Amino acid sequence: MRQTFHCGRFSYDLAARPLVMGILNVTPDSFSDGGRFQSLEFSLSRAEEMISEGVDLIDIGGESSRPGAPALPLDEELRRVMPVLYALRDLGKPLSVDTYKPEVMREAIIAGADMINDINAFRAPGAIEAVAASDCALCVMHMQSAPLTMQHNPDYGDVVREVIDFLGARVDAMLAAGIDRRRICVDPGFGFGKTVEHNYALLRNIARIEAELGLPVLAGLSRKSMIGAVTGKPVEQRLAGSLGGALAALAQGARIVRVHDVLETVDAFKVWHAGTSAAVYPSY
Repeated sequence: MRQTFHCGRFSYDLAARPLVMGILNVTPDSFSDGGRFQSLEFSLSRAEEMISEGVDLIDIGGESSRPGAPALPLDEELRRVMPVLYALRDLGKPLSVDTYKPEVMREAIIAGADMINDINAFRAPGAIEAVAASDCALCVMHMQSAPLTMQHNPDYGDVVREVIDFLGARVDAMLAAGIDRRRICVDPGFGFGKTVEHNYALLRNIARIEAELGLPVLAGLSRKSMIGAVTGKPVEQRLAGSLGGALAALAQGARIVRVHDVLETVDAFKVWHAGTSAAVYPSY
C-alpha cells in the first residue's frame, strides 16, 4: 500500500523506504551538539555534508528541548533559525523547523519551510491556525509536561495507550481544521516525559501506533538517555547504540527516523534493506 507523505515542495512514498531526517541544532545548549553549528557558516557546511551523506530531510532547531531546558524568548529563536532557513532553502532538500511557537511557524512557512516539527503537538493558541493553510508537513509529538520539568517522575497507567489517545486527539483537531492527513506524521516523543521503560515500551509498539492512528511514525532516539541506559555509554559514545535504536524503530515500522549521524544511519538502512528485500534501495 502506498503511503504518500506531502512535505511542502516534496512528496514521498513512505512505503518504498524510510526517510532519514538529519538534526541541525543551531543552539548553544543542545544536549548532544550544542554550539557546534551555531554560526551560519558552520550550519551551511553541516547541511551540505548531510546532503552528501544521503539525508532526506533537515530539521533545524533553534531552542533546546533537552530535559531541564528553560523556554527561549521568541526574538532569540527567530534570530537563530531564520538566517539558516533562508540559507538552506535552495539546496534541494526539504527543510523542517523544530518549534512550538506559532509566530516562528508563520515566519518559517513564509521563508519556505517544508515541515513544522512541534514537540507541543500544535497545542499553543494559534498553532493550528498558523499552519492550516500551508502545504508543509506537520509532525505531532507527545510530551508529558514541558522540557523544564518533563523528567520529574513521569507517570502513566498504560504509556502506549495514553500516547496513542493523545496523538489521536491532536490529529482529530488538525483534521477538523481542514488539514490534509497526508501532511501529518506522529512522534511518540522518546525521552519527553518518559522513563527508560516507557521509552522502550513505545519503541516496541511503533507498529501499533501507526496501525491505530493510520499515520506514519517519526522516531527520534538518536544519542538519547534511553540509549545510554542500555549501553552504559556517555552521549558522545552512543553512535552504535543509536544505530541499533534506528534499526529497531525501522523494524517496528517507523517511516521517518530523526538522527544526528546521517552517513552511518543511511549505510545501516541500505544494508538492512539489502538483507530484507530483493529490491534495490530506492533513492528519491
